[in-house]
Amino acid sequence: MYHPTRRTLLRSVGAAAGSAAVYRTMDALGLLGPGDAQAAALDLPPGSGKGGRVVILGAGVSGLAAAWEMSRAGWHCTVLEATERAGGRNLTARGGDVLTERGMRQEVCFDREDHLYANLGPARIPYHHRTALGYCKAFGIDLEVFTNDNRAAFFHNRERFGGRPVAGRRVLTDMRGYVAELLAKAVDRGALDAELTPDDKERVRAMLKSFGGLKDDRSYAGSDRAGYRGAQVNAGMAVGEIEERLDFGELLGADFWQYKLHFSHFLDQNPTLFQPVGGMDALVRAFTQRVGDHVRYGCIVEQIRRQGDGVRIVWRGPDGAEQAVLADYAICTIPAPVLKDIPNDFSPGTRAALDSLDFVEAVKVAFQAKRRFWEEDAAIYGGISWTDNDITQVWYPCNGYQRPKGVLVGAYIWSRKPGLRYSAMSAPERLRAALAEGAPLHPGYTGEMECGISRAWLNVPFQKGGWPRRNPDAAAALRRGDGPFQFAGDQATALPGWQEGALLAAHAAAGAIHDRFTAK
Repeated sequence: MYHPTRRTLLRSVGAAAGSAAVYRTMDALGLLGPGDAQAAALDLPPGSGKGGRVVILGAGVSGLAAAWEMSRAGWHCTVLEATERAGGRNLTARGGDVLTERGMRQEVCFDREDHLYANLGPARIPYHHRTALGYCKAFGIDLEVFTNDNRAAFFHNRERFGGRPVAGRRVLTDMRGYVAELLAKAVDRGALDAELTPDDKERVRAMLKSFGGLKDDRSYAGSDRAGYRGAQVNAGMAVGEIEERLDFGELLGADFWQYKLHFSHFLDQNPTLFQPVGGMDALVRAFTQRVGDHVRYGCIVEQIRRQGDGVRIVWRGPDGAEQAVLADYAICTIPAPVLKDIPNDFSPGTRAALDSLDFVEAVKVAFQAKRRFWEEDAAIYGGISWTDNDITQVWYPCNGYQRPKGVLVGAYIWSRKPGLRYSAMSAPERLRAALAEGAPLHPGYTGEMECGISRAWLNVPFQKGGWPRRNPDAAAALRRGDGPFQFAGDQATALPGWQEGALLAAHAAAGAIHDRFTAK
């Protein structure tokens, strides 16, 4: 009698049912350690969608994932995409590309080298976004670390420290030191006697001394954690003078402590974060390689209607002719600011949810630099500098280290007023403004740049914004679906602005349709 080996069995399962079934089989056989069974795939049963038709509105990451999962289960999928490219807000700009906004056209001026690109939409994947990382693994997409927090990068406040930028290591070290000293004084004066036992007080004193770099008398006089004076930063051949501590009043008066100082403590900003090697659109390319034949480009949805128990979607193609597609279900991934204005048969509750979703006026500006001056002059390798100017952040590339040139994100804006201001500018005006606002961070900043590009998502047709501001009630309403209509994209999740949310929403929509279809 033939007894298949485990390897043969797994190959057979994979050929018949896909990678997710292999994961489940390996888990059942005890071949996976804890946590390793996490798979990107929704794993709808093979053939479960046979005879079913679904139309997916939008070929962003969410729409592509829904098409991939449902087509593998036997569904007949039609994806209608209004533009000539897939990916939606997942956009990597490279030399030779053309960017369009309302009344604006920009040619991407970067040199055509593999490390010279800008992710103008999503740019990082947190370590706990297991679905996004799972797809990268399943599709063979190589990853590299995205450096979010770099202590060599700068904090800049126009009204503090003489308007000069201050290295992050100094801000963090001195703020910890001052806070530790204050708490130690409170302990010594008995202010916490009701909360601490005598033994606890001694442990707290020891902890604060270590935490804040305090002297034996528990005062803060500065610390070598902030680095050493001069360009060397480290101690070098002979120990030099440590950096002079920053004035506590200036630190309190600056806006650093409000959230910038602990930005990396927010869950979705925790290390480790990743980026696909060569650009975030590697994920889009991987999906389109698998479901590209389901996508119809240049197809603008004009009506979303119910027809019997199913749907009728009216759309206009590149030739201007109006057409319609019938299906059992529709998955709507079109961003709410666009979707709400398309004539539809949604329920009043769904319409109210779409109307209530407010999208962020996100803007990015990116420059190609003649040399990697941030590395050569300031020893900054990746990470983010902060400023209270409207540009908000400057991102240093986490790839192409020590190569001759680099692409730096010279503005990442998500607050309403700055976003509206930059969105109203022409492309040349944005570049000039971003250069002027970034100049305080680096000597000769403007002269270091060769060229630049920008993206104001508010002005992008069929997007009309970067991502939805948090609105749990609206997201919950969309997740419930509306008859034959399901909704996806990050707008239907508690993770607005993240691809993980878009992917999870695609899984939820596909799963809901599967449950209804198989229950008939």
